[in-house]
Amino acid sequence: MPVLTRNEAQTRARLLDVHRYTVNLDLTTGDDTFDSTTLIRFTTRTADDTFVELKPEELRSATLDGHPVDPAALTDNRLPLTGLTEGPHELRVDTRMRYSRTGEGMHRFTDPADGRTYVYTQMFMDDVQRVFAAFDQPDLKAVFEFTVTAPADWTVLANGIAERTGTRDTDGAGIWQTAATPVISTYLAAVAAGPWHSVTTEHAGLPFGIHCRQSLAPHMDADADEILTVTRQCFDRYQEKFTEPYPFDSYDQAFVPEFNAGAMENPGLVTFRDEFIYRSAVTDTERQTRAMVISHEMAHMWFGDLVTLRWWDDIWLNESFAEYMGYQTAAEATRFTDTWTEFGVTRKAWGYDADQRPSTHPVAPDPDGVPDTASALLNFDGISYAKGASALRQLVAWLGEDDFLAGINTHFARHKFGNASLADFVDSLAAHTDRDVHAWAESWLRTTGIDTLSPAVQESPGGWTLTVDRTGSRPHHIVAGLYDRAADGTLVLRERLPLDIPSDEVLSVSGPRPALLLLNDGDLGYAKIRLDETSGEAAIRGLSRIPSPLTRAVIWNALRDMVRDGELEPSSYLETAHAHLPEETDLAIVEGVLGFARTQIADRYLPAGDRTGALALITSTARALIRRTEDGSDPGMRLAAVRTFIDSAGQPDTIAAWLADGTVTGGPELDPELRWRILARLAVLGAVGEPEIAAELAADPSASGQEGAARCRAALPDPEAKATAWQRMFHDETLSNYLFAATAQGFWQPEQAELVEGYVPRFYQDAVAVAARRGPAIAEAAGRYAFPAHAVDEDHLQTGRACLKADDILPLLRRKLIDQLDDLARALRVRES
Repeated sequence: MPVLTRNEAQTRARLLDVHRYTVNLDLTTGDDTFDSTTLIRFTTRTADDTFVELKPEELRSATLDGHPVDPAALTDNRLPLTGLTEGPHELRVDTRMRYSRTGEGMHRFTDPADGRTYVYTQMFMDDVQRVFAAFDQPDLKAVFEFTVTAPADWTVLANGIAERTGTRDTDGAGIWQTAATPVISTYLAAVAAGPWHSVTTEHAGLPFGIHCRQSLAPHMDADADEILTVTRQCFDRYQEKFTEPYPFDSYDQAFVPEFNAGAMENPGLVTFRDEFIYRSAVTDTERQTRAMVISHEMAHMWFGDLVTLRWWDDIWLNESFAEYMGYQTAAEATRFTDTWTEFGVTRKAWGYDADQRPSTHPVAPDPDGVPDTASALLNFDGISYAKGASALRQLVAWLGEDDFLAGINTHFARHKFGNASLADFVDSLAAHTDRDVHAWAESWLRTTGIDTLSPAVQESPGGWTLTVDRTGSRPHHIVAGLYDRAADGTLVLRERLPLDIPSDEVLSVSGPRPALLLLNDGDLGYAKIRLDETSGEAAIRGLSRIPSPLTRAVIWNALRDMVRDGELEPSSYLETAHAHLPEETDLAIVEGVLGFARTQIADRYLPAGDRTGALALITSTARALIRRTEDGSDPGMRLAAVRTFIDSAGQPDTIAAWLADGTVTGGPELDPELRWRILARLAVLGAVGEPEIAAELAADPSASGQEGAARCRAALPDPEAKATAWQRMFHDETLSNYLFAATAQGFWQPEQAELVEGYVPRFYQDAVAVAARRGPAIAEAAGRYAFPAHAVDEDHLQTGRACLKADDILPLLRRKLIDQLDDLARALRVRES
């Protein structure tokens, strides 16, 4: 099926002004399809031909200005509109559309907990065509209004306020009408319908609401105050930051099932994955992540919705800005004041890793580098999010926050309800500073790769000197932290020295050299950091004795990078974690370091023969944290430690006893998440089978329970279980996106490498085929979750590289495979170093 090219979009944008979409959806026509009728009012500037996009199950009819358009003219997803005259036109399209099971278009979900059904749209990129006919590109903005017919007990949500305006006589179905939106892009239109559980309020004169499926109602109610408080706090802070008022008529947040992304910034109706409604205990880091995502999506109401990219090469204008503002505003406005520590220790690593792969790209790619929507979809990655946010944080440090916000507000004023590009954004910033923002943008946004900064310290009588070696090309405005060792071993900050790199200046400092010199202290930069020999020794000895968690995060990142680059033994990282994490007070650091140790070092970077010892060291670290939290003073830390202990257990005895008792010794009691986590590990170890999995599913028949059972069944060390799981993943066309991911997560286990050895080469053939049949969402899941990451050997690497020579791989899967194989090659290098 053809994708829209940038050239086609530019041609159509020169031809058309699109004014209004009036969409009628009937959600009562069955379990598989729904009816969609669209009236599009538009104007052509000159006489010409064009096309409208749609992906119907059936195109019943189309009329242009009252004249029929032959449905047989529909080719793939394009219906030609020929002989258009200059002036206004009306296009009416009547279709039957298919519900999705992959989170694309109109997704339909029946809750196994109670049998209730919900639908919601995800129109991103080009999936609006699965719901209604559209001129589907971001710079053809229009007004949207929906009429929705839904079952009698359903509530309809949309971008604008929705009201039930009637009842169908034949069956009592509700007829809902939504308020017209301001002009927005096609990919931002949204509808969600079902028997929602809702909590509503009013703030700043606007209706606010949060919504979830009925089976999650008690859990949402328990957290409603926190969710709504964070929402109000962020809303008020954005109203203070931005001179343009909030541009829509309401603010609803719907937590929806089987959602592919974290959330989607539909104006007035933000959709979130409903895992953010916690039905089991979570850590405060997870609550902080939810707050950040709320803040992130709200930032999009201005940057992305009010002002929208012109073409997909500028997706960073949406995502980098929202990522930066999400963390910054959550830190300023909510109780989660240390968001940048979590960003530094986990989120930033996502950007660092992506920037060192062959698939890296500039934060703001050249327009020719994003020639069509298929290539644009590849750029929703650690570059556009984490690196872009890091670049903006560096820009704010260099420019000053006042000038940065002044530029942002000028940008909103100039382009509100319109579209803009990188050049427009930079021009708005440049209007408020004497600094050369255009040169900064070329250095930071148009280049790829990550710089490395290394200190060189030379001691001399009465003082010492510092020079910074830079591998790379970008300018950096950072600080160097100087730390002295106190009598009790604590590393105490002496001072922070501002540095602009590159510089020919040799910095001379009087007094003794510090025990620890740390470049990029405070983490305002984006670069790999190295430590001189003295500082490296001080850091490894005193890491848990540094007062600032953000400083500790910078050091842990440096150690992580050194492992990945073959400059630090993976076993040394594990030993450092074992020495310092039992004293660590920051939960995000503990979770980030243990996660890297468990999934990368134990499973990939160490030889297979060393894995048992690595897991034993990780469980020992987790056990020390469990002992430290026995007094109940830090339940989040204890929960993180318990999770790690379960995931790393080499023997079943302890965790099997926990499962039998329904509690961890000394707490916590086992909630559904912990029960499924233990059962999954016991399945890997061969300590449970189908009877235990079936019994647990009977006790927890929820959607999460279904996923837990799929994960456990795929993890069983049994040839028949593996064959069944493989069949479901790659040959069951009805398997939902979430059940695909759960099955894939259970399938590959390092403990079972010999059992699944024959599936490694099969993965490439079957992944390519399922991606071609089922599309981008399943392609992404196959590349992320179903890839045999545990198989770190040269034969696997060569098999994967041979697959990449084929021409028929869906672009999104190709990108995933390129990245996964590069990570595999890195793991081999680390093992050999």
